[in-house]
Amino acid sequence: MTATEHALVCTKPDAPRHSRIARVLPGLGLAVAVAVIATWLGHLAPIVGGPVFGIVLGVLAATFIPPFHGTRWRPGYAVASKPVLQLSIVVLGTGLSLQQVVRVGGDSLPVMLGSLTAALAGAWLFGRLLGVRGNTQILIGVGTGICGASAIAATTSVIKAKQVEVAYAIGTIFTFNIAAVLLFPLVGHLLGMSPHSFGLWAGTAINDTSSVVAASFAYGGGAGSYGIVIKLTRTLMLIPIVIGLAAFTARREARTAASGEGDVVPGFSLRAMPWRKIVPVFLIGFLAAAALDSIGVIPAGWHSPLSTFGTFLITTALAGIGLSMRLADMRRAGHRPVLLGAVLWATVALSSLALQALTGTL
Repeated sequence: MTATEHALVCTKPDAPRHSRIARVLPGLGLAVAVAVIATWLGHLAPIVGGPVFGIVLGVLAATFIPPFHGTRWRPGYAVASKPVLQLSIVVLGTGLSLQQVVRVGGDSLPVMLGSLTAALAGAWLFGRLLGVRGNTQILIGVGTGICGASAIAATTSVIKAKQVEVAYAIGTIFTFNIAAVLLFPLVGHLLGMSPHSFGLWAGTAINDTSSVVAASFAYGGGAGSYGIVIKLTRTLMLIPIVIGLAAFTARREARTAASGEGDVVPGFSLRAMPWRKIVPVFLIGFLAAAALDSIGVIPAGWHSPLSTFGTFLITTALAGIGLSMRLADMRRAGHRPVLLGAVLWATVALSSLALQALTGTL
């Protein structure tokens, strides 16, 4: 074998990896660049914070600089908006003990369960009134009540929703994620909320993890870590909800098959559940990081640098989300699903505040 042939053989397995890296680098590099600018602006205006500047600058760049819409950027945006965000949550877990996670999650349960009930009941009631029925109604309700796009993805896996129904739900949820990131910190300051009460409000009333992170870190004073713990505890509510929907869907399909209107389908099976979507890996990573901190593996001197690094990762993720946004996608959702999303969003936000007032946590 010649030296040239040997080189070709040795490098061939790495070619796909190099190709993937090359596809990701442009968009990811742009998201990092936006995050650097956003972090600088966040230091100048700490009441807004780097994460909020990240998503706003990303949206502005995507809207007013057409070349950034190109396909060459999208793989990097996707990496920034999901894996980087998930990594940031794991990193931030290193600053929390497992005892804190359990205590905060337990203390927030009355508000969390109450606001979730308001979201699901509101989806049923207002969906009927607005004429938004079926899977779209379910997806918007679960997305608003639990964890946005992640809940929609997991629910879609078991109720077999159509692409157009998923698009309506995600477009609606994303619209109010952005509104929450921009409005919640302002309202929180107007109400004079403490960092803990704001973190509880954000964690129970904002649906998507990235938006909870952005809003609570923008508020400052410890609201960020508190909001994340509450949001991740709320994410666990997805497990019983999705199992219930899976059982309902299997029963409906079995009834249809028995009546001769469709093909025979298997009944409900726990083994067939999409567990990786219901219990995300980053949630396990967050708990593992908190456990390591609890037993003293992570030195106290590392907490501040890790927190700064985690916040920068969050800013990068939100920049990627902003850069990948298309205003046309929001318009395509139509007015009725958006109106349902708006009513549910307001219902959950107000019910969370009311429950905090009743439980003395406001």
